[in-house]
Amino acid sequence: MLSREEYIRLSLEINLFFQRIMKEHLFFIETSLPPVEADKIAEARSLKESFEHLLSETVYYANGAISDEAIKANEFVTPQTLDAENISSRLTGASIDSMITRRELQLVSDPNFNYGERLERIVCDLNNRSINMVSEVIAFKKKLIDLSLKCRIFIALYVDLLEHITREAMYYREALKNLQNRKLPDKTLCDKLNFWNTIMGEHAQFIDGLLDPTEKELKDTAQAFAKKFHRLVKECMKPAEKQVLERSLDATEAIRDYKRAATIGSLACEIRSIFLPLLADHVLREANHYLRLLNKLSG
Repeated sequence: MLSREEYIRLSLEINLFFQRIMKEHLFFIETSLPPVEADKIAEARSLKESFEHLLSETVYYANGAISDEAIKANEFVTPQTLDAENISSRLTGASIDSMITRRELQLVSDPNFNYGERLERIVCDLNNRSINMVSEVIAFKKKLIDLSLKCRIFIALYVDLLEHITREAMYYREALKNLQNRKLPDKTLCDKLNFWNTIMGEHAQFIDGLLDPTEKELKDTAQAFAKKFHRLVKECMKPAEKQVLERSLDATEAIRDYKRAATIGSLACEIRSIFLPLLADHVLREANHYLRLLNKLSG
């Protein structure tokens, strides 16, 4: 059973990471629907703003309470996030509350932080509201998938990408439900590796598909990453899990560097693509998050 300190700290850290991921998923949906889908654009915007309110609250309570390791991992924000938000908002006309990002860049860890009962109650309520919100988001994403598969809507996002972001939302909800029971998910090492290696491999496929055909070198590298991560998933069995863990760490460091270069290149308008700078920064943060998990597992 998690101690009060562990419960508070882990809850705040997972919410800082995933609340931003969720609101950005909704931003990507909002900006990928055509004007004829005004009701669904409005729904995506409303859900995005709800997650922004939750994230703003989480940032307030997280200051001092989260680990220095999590802050330094650049999984909540990166040095590029603010610029990526500003450019992506300007290019699409969709709003982003960048004041949250400015506050996140100022987050610190306090080794003498007091994890009191009042904060525990606040975090418990925050987790419950986040569970309710992410459940709404999962239902919305599933509705878009269903409509897209039936050719009843057009959306400039792959169905596979919609399914990908739905699985991430379900992973987040499961993690919160476990935390509310004061425990961590009961998963094998291969379960943990396979989820994130699948995510990394799919990121590589999506990047490949969103790059201009003339970006042959970048596309070839993305295809190689996709094959590498999918091979890691296929090979993860109990006898080989330690070796797969080591190879996953190497592969994730490499794709992290690739994503960081793609983010910087996108911000500088040096890459021909149909992805926004914020999408590049988004998948970079997910690699940073996975790297921190891998380093803990390697322990």
